Amino acid sequence: MAIDRNSRDVLIAPRRLWFGLVGAAVAWATLGFVDILITWRTCVHREQFGNPSPHPGATALYLIVAIVLFVIVVAAGVMSYRNWRAISSQNQIINATATDRREFMALLGVFVSVTLGMGVLWLAIPPLVIELCVRAK
Repeated sequence: MAIDRNSRDVLIAPRRLWFGLVGAAVAWATLGFVDILITWRTCVHREQFGNPSPHPGATALYLIVAIVLFVIVVAAGVMSYRNWRAISSQNQIINATATDRREFMALLGVFVSVTLGMGVLWLAIPPLVIELCVRAK
């Protein structure tokens, strides 16, 4: 029976692993839902009352929510990376191999956070440039 002397036996709470893996995905989906909700409410208000443009508070609210959710994505990514560094015997993430479930969850959490963090940024940029109701059409 071979013993892997490079593996680290570190105790990491399962909720830390799950937050690192799922936190970015939930934040990204929440931003999509909030985007639809704020845009819908702003455009309905505009149609009902005939305002020339949506309330500037709608864009500010959207950006505040986007920033808060981006911070959650970054926190999930940092936590996943720290979990991976604590569990893995590898020194560089470019050479990473996931040998057990915990290491796989931590490494996947890093990749999910990077990918969906970019998605959160791309979803947050259009309200800065394009009016909410014009973007919805």
